[in-house]
Amino acid sequence: MIRIGVLASGGGTNLQAIIDACERGDIDGSVVIVISDKADAYSLVRARKRGIEAVSIPPEGTGREEHEKLVDATLQKARVDLVVLAGYMRILTPWFINRYLGRMMNIHPALLPSFGGKGMYGEHVHRAVIEYGCKLSGCTVHFVVPEVDGGPIIIQESVPVLEEDTPDSLASRIHPLEHKLYPKAIALFASGKLKIEGRRVRIID
Repeated sequence: MIRIGVLASGGGTNLQAIIDACERGDIDGSVVIVISDKADAYSLVRARKRGIEAVSIPPEGTGREEHEKLVDATLQKARVDLVVLAGYMRILTPWFINRYLGRMMNIHPALLPSFGGKGMYGEHVHRAVIEYGCKLSGCTVHFVVPEVDGGPIIIQESVPVLEEDTPDSLASRIHPLEHKLYPKAIALFASGKLKIEGRRVRIID
């Protein structure tokens, strides 16, 4: 059974999906700590409702590296096996990422490698997809590397982009996919079924 640490900045709907999947037994693991850079993040409320340790580590008054060292120390104390980014709105430094290389995941609301990188999050992604005229979008779970949204892809799933879509309507169809796909990727990791080979992630039967 793996110990999962979640970094989140917002409402935590993906966090909730992961907690629920752990409680159902779909993931051979449990969320042992949730850390947010926002003291009022609802993700912390979700964690506390389930009896999970919830910690706010605001970046104000600290340098970027100093803040990440505080986060790292908290994760180490909780003895996490996997770090999951769930709407964590900070770009992590190579130092932090390399501490958890191959043990940190993120979810992106588009089909990477398209529409990824700095500035591509939330509504910005969906708007860009529609404006480009894409016929498909979706979401991607990937391992985190120093290049933003550039890590090896674990799993993806798509939805059609409809003629009348707005960023909000497209997001409303992608969110349920995220809530299904993220727990699935974590379950594969917990079962030892993911093998990174260069840019590829092989799913072992």
